[in-house]
Amino acid sequence: MSSSRPQGAIYARAHARETVPIPADQVSYLIRTAARAPSVHNTQPWRFKVSEDAIELYADPRRKLRMDPVGREMLISCGAALFGLRLAIRSLGYRPDVDLLPDPGRLRLLARVRLSAGPPLTDGERRMLEAIPHRHTHRGPFADEPLPNGLLAALQHDARAEGADLVLVQPGIIHRQLAEIVNAASRRQDLDSSARAEIRRWTRVIGSTARDGIPAQAFPVTRIPTTSQLGRLRQRDFDLGRELGLLTSGGPPAAATAVLVTRGDHRADWLHAGQALHRLLAHAADRWVFASLYTQPLEAAVIRTLIRSRLGLPGEAQMLLQLGRARNTLATARREPAELMEP
Repeated sequence: MSSSRPQGAIYARAHARETVPIPADQVSYLIRTAARAPSVHNTQPWRFKVSEDAIELYADPRRKLRMDPVGREMLISCGAALFGLRLAIRSLGYRPDVDLLPDPGRLRLLARVRLSAGPPLTDGERRMLEAIPHRHTHRGPFADEPLPNGLLAALQHDARAEGADLVLVQPGIIHRQLAEIVNAASRRQDLDSSARAEIRRWTRVIGSTARDGIPAQAFPVTRIPTTSQLGRLRQRDFDLGRELGLLTSGGPPAAATAVLVTRGDHRADWLHAGQALHRLLAHAADRWVFASLYTQPLEAAVIRTLIRSRLGLPGEAQMLLQLGRARNTLATARREPAELMEP
């Protein structure tokens, strides 16, 4: 199956076009930029294989969470890396031509990307590229500032361009219902021994030199209070009582709450969701707007169904987001390109 929906200037599907060789001197740059993508627990569950005329993106099941048995979160993460790869290719002046899920017999192979001649990098693409180094998942307090005018509508356009929808959750009864669902689901999962073991596996102690997982400076020592106090959805407890977290909690509520939705709920949809997520997060980061991402409640199929029903969503919930202003530039570390290459 291939990606066929038009995707703005960051092209994602080729028709009959002449391809160009992968520039060998830019491979490290391309992979490094792709690897700046967001991923659940910063697991970075992707690998790449570079040939003379294509770059292939593979899932790395060794980095799949136990709480993600079908690999939905893993593929969303890999979709985000695919968007980063596409943007890096555009920065070199080429058009990325993507075949999504090109070989049904090779489930780990998620995309094959070739290059063809394309127009110069647009101003919007350049701004997203420049924002990628400081884009981060925001678990601390937001600034008490409104979002830039028109930004939410622009982020909804970003999602649609990638085959997804960004549904805004208005303050009031719908937001309270969502908060109640998230609170209840998160409390149950916080007590799950497998989930707690997974968190311990992927959180890093103060001073760790690991280039994956969530460092202590990226989560608070205590969980942010409930939504009735701060208007924030209940975040996953990464500290687990260890007093490792270095972020402060509290602060003003998020400026906006949204749900990233896809029409279907299959592997291609998850890859589209990941591309949409990274695109809108990079766009937001250009305006110093960041998102808290909530994956924990969506790990249970029954909760995803309940959220779709209660919120009247037009499709399947793939990610919950809360957006706000912040000036934190402490992005988490990433593995080096050489570690990400498929043999």
